[in-house]
Amino acid sequence: MKISQNWLIFLYALCYNKQRYRKRFRMSKVLKGTIYTLAAGIAWGLSGTSGQYLMGHGFSALALTNLRLLLSGLALMGVAYLANRDHFRKLLKDKSSLFSIFIFALFAMFLNQFAYLEAIRETNAGTATVLQYLCPIGILAYVCIKDRVAPTVSELCSMLLAIGGTFLIATHGQLNQLAITPKGLLVGLFSAFTHGLYILLSIDLIKKWGSILVIGIGMTMAGLLLLPISGLAQHQWDYSPNILLALVGIVVVGTIFSYTVFLKGTSLIGPVKSSLLASIEPISAVFFAFFLMNERFYVLDLVGIAMILIAVSLISLKDLWLQKKKKSCNLS
Repeated sequence: MKISQNWLIFLYALCYNKQRYRKRFRMSKVLKGTIYTLAAGIAWGLSGTSGQYLMGHGFSALALTNLRLLLSGLALMGVAYLANRDHFRKLLKDKSSLFSIFIFALFAMFLNQFAYLEAIRETNAGTATVLQYLCPIGILAYVCIKDRVAPTVSELCSMLLAIGGTFLIATHGQLNQLAITPKGLLVGLFSAFTHGLYILLSIDLIKKWGSILVIGIGMTMAGLLLLPISGLAQHQWDYSPNILLALVGIVVVGTIFSYTVFLKGTSLIGPVKSSLLASIEPISAVFFAFFLMNERFYVLDLVGIAMILIAVSLISLKDLWLQKKKKSCNLS
C-alpha cells in the first residue's frame, strides 16, 4: 500500500511538472513571436531611413525601388524554393496564379514601394511611414461603403483620429498653409492607398501559395519590368561604407529579414497580435529619422503621429477582442 502511494505521488509530480513545462513553452512561444514581430517592425522603420539616406546621396526613388524589388525578390524566391521546391514548381505551371501575381506586382507592389520612397524624398522617413499607416483606416472605410454598413463607435473614432492626425502633420494646425509640400502629402496618401491595394490583391494568392513565395515572385517580376526604365543600369555607384550600410539596411534588414521574421512571428502569435505589434514601425522610423538623419519633429507632428497610431491600434484591438470572444464562444 505504501509503495502504491509513493507511485501515485511520483506520477502526480511528473504530470504537474509536465504541465508547468508546457505552460512555460507556451509563454516562450508567445515571447518569441512578440520579439520576432517587434524586430520586423523596427527593421521596416530602419529601411525607410536607409532609403532617405540613399536618395540624399544620388539614388532616384525609381532606381532605388528597382534595386530593392529585384534583390529582395530574388532572395525571397530562393528562400521559398529551398523551403518547398515542389510547391514552387507547381506555382510556375499555374498561368492563372502567375497572371494574378503580375497584376499584384504592377499595381500594388511597384506602386506602393515607389510611392513610399517618393513620399520619403518629399518629406522624411518618419512622416512618410506614418502617412502610409493610414492604410487600415482606408480599408475600413472601403469595407463600410462596399458592404453598406455603418461604422461602429470605435471605428468612427479611428477614422476621426486618423483624419485629425493627418491634418496636424500636414498643417501644424494652420488652415492657411501646409507644413509639408503638397506633393509630399499627396504621395504619402497615395502610398497608403496602394498599401491597401497591396493587402487586398494579395489575400487570395497568399492563402493559396504562401506569403514568401508570392511576395518573392511579385517583387522579382516588378524588378525585372523596371530595369529598362528605372535608370538603375546607368547609376554611378559609390561604394563608400555608409552607402553600403544603407543598402544593407533597405534590402537585407528592411526587406528580406523583416518579411521572413514577421511571418515567423505571425505563425507563433497570430495575424491580429502581430499586426498590432508591428505598429512599432512608424515609431522606429521617426526615431531613426531623428537620430540618424537629424530630422526635426515638432510637438504637433508627434501629436498627429500619436493620433494615427491610436487610430490603427483601435482597429487591431477590436479585432483582437473579437478573436478572443470567438475563441471563448467555441470553448463554451
